[in-house]
Amino acid sequence: MLSLLNAIPGAVTQGMLWGIMAIGVYLTFRILNVSVCVMLMRSGCNPLVALLCAVLAGMLAGLVTGLLHTRCAIPAILAGILTQLALYSINLRIMGGKANQPIGVDKYDLLVSQRYVRDLSLENPIPLVILILAVVVGILYWFFGTEYGSALRATGANQNMARAQGIDTKIGITVGLMISNGLVALSGALLAQYQGAVDVNMGRGAIVIGLAAVIVGEVLFGKVFHNFALKLTAVALGAVVYYLVIQVVLQLGLNTNDLKLLTALVVALFLAIPYWKSLAKPKKQRLGGDGHA
Repeated sequence: MLSLLNAIPGAVTQGMLWGIMAIGVYLTFRILNVSVCVMLMRSGCNPLVALLCAVLAGMLAGLVTGLLHTRCAIPAILAGILTQLALYSINLRIMGGKANQPIGVDKYDLLVSQRYVRDLSLENPIPLVILILAVVVGILYWFFGTEYGSALRATGANQNMARAQGIDTKIGITVGLMISNGLVALSGALLAQYQGAVDVNMGRGAIVIGLAAVIVGEVLFGKVFHNFALKLTAVALGAVVYYLVIQVVLQLGLNTNDLKLLTALVVALFLAIPYWKSLAKPKKQRLGGDGHA
């Protein structure tokens, strides 16, 4: 029990960092891009500048995916796979051909580090991560409330209707992918700092974690959080819940090699919950009442 309590701060922090990525997944499905921030910091770049460059690199990847999809008529999923395949080689080049690059808190001025996650000090990353999440949610809430943001939401809801209203859906899809990828890159850059290293394979399975966070957040908080900002918050909370579940199961003795299996089971469970709830309702309620006029 003591080891579980000690693991909770780290699980919450990691969950919130992945929650930023999950918000990106909530907007669309993307990949994880982490190497730009770490390599810039290793070369002496300011952490905030490196973080911004990582976000811009992620947005550029989203631009490529959007162009492949909208200008080359490549299906969205395949366009994402092609971009991910290309970025693997690009990340290796950025990292100097090495699959792993350390970025220790002793040598570099990191924004967040897991070393201090249980300390009652200003170096504890939890308050800063909460602040970053709040800023991300606030900016997205503002942006998608603007005229252009509303046009993007209309594009996602019904492309044919959006085009009938004079909205350029091709540009809208591309911008949406850029925003999503920028958020995923922000999450990856912060995670790399938090873990003290970047690995070229860090992005593997990221989409599953993002989907798990989205699904868990919608199932647990969907009926309570109806406002768009609260829906984004629910996705981040879903990531925290997911990592808490992972920690509990690991404390029970699960082999770490089975984490991917556990993730799949967690996602399947939360996907099935709404269906099981519908089966548990009285038959008349499921059918919409008595049927009398």
